[in-house]
Amino acid sequence: MANEAWLNGKLDGFAPVVMPAAHALVQSIVDLERFAAILNQAELTARPNNSPSAAFHLRHLAGSLDRLLTYVGGEELNQTQFDFLKAETAGDEHSNAAELTQKAIAEINNALEKLKTVPPESLFEERFVGRQKLSTNVFGLLFHIAEHTARHVGQIITITKIVRTEKIN
Repeated sequence: MANEAWLNGKLDGFAPVVMPAAHALVQSIVDLERFAAILNQAELTARPNNSPSAAFHLRHLAGSLDRLLTYVGGEELNQTQFDFLKAETAGDEHSNAAELTQKAIAEINNALEKLKTVPPESLFEERFVGRQKLSTNVFGLLFHIAEHTARHVGQIITITKIVRTEKIN
């Protein structure tokens, strides 16, 4: 992909209204493969200026996508998801860049598949988020999935450029 995902045209299987979210998720995969997968253990777990590590961002991406997709489906989180949420901030000493990157990419691909199946007429159906049952709708959740993912991938890119011993463009 020479251009950013959104400049490469229509993606097959996506309704036009969710295409921007799909483009953002596809770009996130490209960026994770380029930046996150190359980190060694020290780079993956580095916390420059006490910022969260790339390992944290990768774990959080995978977990948050799973949780947000649960809300898209109109369901509540289960105990396994709550346990994963707690583990996102766990120590990084046993983290592996390739494994964490692949898990994050798998969850992004899962989100992309979900985007293909969301009927456009359901986009403004009400959904509830969290224990406080904050009101939103399917469209808001899908948009948040895309922007939240892109935000954390951006953090990974920045951290990688700061800590990487071999500089990358």
